[in-house]
Amino acid sequence: MSLRSGLLRMHRYVGLLLAGFLVLTGLTGAMLAWNAELDEALNPGLLRAVPPALDAAMWSPLALRAAVQQRFPHALVARVPLAQEQGKAASFLLRRKPGSPPLADDQVFIDPYTGRILGTRRWGDLTQGVHNLMPFVYRLHYSLALGPVGTAVLGIAAVLWTLDCMVGLYLTLPARRRHAAAAGRSFWARWSPAWKLSMRSRFRMVFDVHRAGGLWLWVALLAMALSSVALNLPQVYDPVIQRLAARQPSTEALPARPPLGQPGLGWEQAHVRARALMGEEATRRGFVVRQESSLSYDFRRGLYRYDVRSSLDVKDKGGSTRIFLDADTGGLVGIWLPTAAAAGDTVTTWLTQLHMAAVGGRPMKAAIGLFGVAVAVLSCTGVVIWLRKRRAKRDAIRT
Repeated sequence: MSLRSGLLRMHRYVGLLLAGFLVLTGLTGAMLAWNAELDEALNPGLLRAVPPALDAAMWSPLALRAAVQQRFPHALVARVPLAQEQGKAASFLLRRKPGSPPLADDQVFIDPYTGRILGTRRWGDLTQGVHNLMPFVYRLHYSLALGPVGTAVLGIAAVLWTLDCMVGLYLTLPARRRHAAAAGRSFWARWSPAWKLSMRSRFRMVFDVHRAGGLWLWVALLAMALSSVALNLPQVYDPVIQRLAARQPSTEALPARPPLGQPGLGWEQAHVRARALMGEEATRRGFVVRQESSLSYDFRRGLYRYDVRSSLDVKDKGGSTRIFLDADTGGLVGIWLPTAAAAGDTVTTWLTQLHMAAVGGRPMKAAIGLFGVAVAVLSCTGVVIWLRKRRAKRDAIRT
């Protein structure tokens, strides 16, 4: 068997193995490009908050957190969204306290103007109804709604997809020159038909959509496959990228103290301290803080994490420029920057943020939405080609 025929067989069977996964993740990804907009349209009573007056002031994020914590004393409100939007409800995730019973719901929506609880839901539980549709779509897209096992399965699928992208590109290249008529033609002249659509027959059109579509979208397909590995299977992605480019220390590598249920610094104190530390780091490292994003507390490690959107961030909303501080002393434990600090992290940041349509506003959301549909189409056309050739082969054997 020649190399080309072996790779063709590999491409065929890997494509068949991945087809179902790619159709599912492509279509759910197309929806998730508009996740916030669709979730709000489906749940206006949860995600929208009407100001009681034109000049109505919003409660501070930490005051809202305190109100939620008081309302749900059996749970832990471990993260505070600091970026508030006019007309939007504030959302808080609840975590079960050690030794307490399981939570009925784990997401709370609160009116930032009045402090009134607007509602709750168990994130991603479709049995609660349509108001959990978009979280459930996210679960399907990221983990097949199967938790860590599903995440790992999709991560392995992403690795195979990455390799298959390389094989697919190779198979579009023109074969070796076997005839004198082809000897005088340039490489591009022989390769150019692979980029074109033919209308000679229905099957030829399906074949060309699969081949030419894969070529035109090849860079985007490879980037999406690689970012899927980064998001779903970091235990494979991280060691590989670390061999190729510098990375910053991960959160797990940061020094941490034993579990700390009651930190020495309260939320207000931690917020003030975190802002001061971030300002010092911004001055020292030469970046600009543009907006606060979130403050969270990890009691298992005894650390506060403070995220902001800075001049080093690439996404449109929210931020990934973050520092970690000791929850007892307020000392700086670590800092992580999305770009400029390490080439491996810069590449990963761009890959993952493009994957999530978090860069480029509505035009990018539309492009990623269409791309998700295109991935599903390419997978379906691959299956159709296999079925057609399989049927032709059976007919030839019978005759």
